Amino acid sequence: MTWLMRLLYALLWLGGLLPLRVLHALGSGIGEIAWMLKGRERRITEINLALIETHDSALAGHLDARQVLRETGKSAIEVAKVWSGRPQQALRLVREVRGAEIFEQALESGKGVIIAAPHLGCWELLSYWLAERTPLAIVYRPPRNADVEPLLIKARGATKVEQVRAEGAGVRNLYRRLSAGGVVGILPDQQPRKGDGEFAPFFGIEALTMVLVPRLAERTGATVLFAFAERLPRGAGFRIHVQAAPPRIADTDLRAACTALNEGVEACVRIAPMQYQWHYKRYSINPPGPKRRLYASVPESSV
Repeated sequence: MTWLMRLLYALLWLGGLLPLRVLHALGSGIGEIAWMLKGRERRITEINLALIETHDSALAGHLDARQVLRETGKSAIEVAKVWSGRPQQALRLVREVRGAEIFEQALESGKGVIIAAPHLGCWELLSYWLAERTPLAIVYRPPRNADVEPLLIKARGATKVEQVRAEGAGVRNLYRRLSAGGVVGILPDQQPRKGDGEFAPFFGIEALTMVLVPRLAERTGATVLFAFAERLPRGAGFRIHVQAAPPRIADTDLRAACTALNEGVEACVRIAPMQYQWHYKRYSINPPGPKRRLYASVPESSV
């Protein structure tokens, strides 16, 4: 790691000593600053929420951009509690688990398990919870800044989680692991590169969707579950949710399978809609047909 990344890791370690309620207060303050500055995160969030509320009547009126940014700030800061090298301390923050029996049944089947974990709540804590129960491999996309990758590997390495790049040999590793009855965790809501995915509705809007989860499920027979760690109010901790996937998640028709994948993500988001990563350009790649320029007014990130 570079000296800057070492310094950042030291700050994470020190931040992990603070109570969760203090970290969440700091994160909420960062989100409030992002709101007042009217910068990139606020503009993307407002665009996405306007789209969602237009296309999804169930969420209309239940989303607030200012509160979403506060939750985003909490998400950024709370990783200090998870990445500080104290996994047992972090796991004590799990106050409740809903759907644990679904996970146990999937493990006992011996068919392999794919955990689809959306960018919702504290997904880093979820991987700790899973790794405490079974050997786990998690899939990650290398960051654009190569200096950050060693930090991520070290920060996530407090538990014996195998970290697999979402490319070439790493994907082949996933097939072998699942075929042998292992467990793999994947973030299912990242937009793939143009030409690498399938368009499917996400909250009623066509979005380029990853095909990795459906293909792994179809070719290995693994069980797909959706899971996330919901942030509880006032720094009280987290609630783990585990849910069964929609039935067509392993369909050979990729559009049907990707639609099921997105439905699984939506079902999780509806439980804690303010805690989703609405500041992400989820709809930036155009489907066939008339061109849309949803984020034309938002500058590209330099990170």
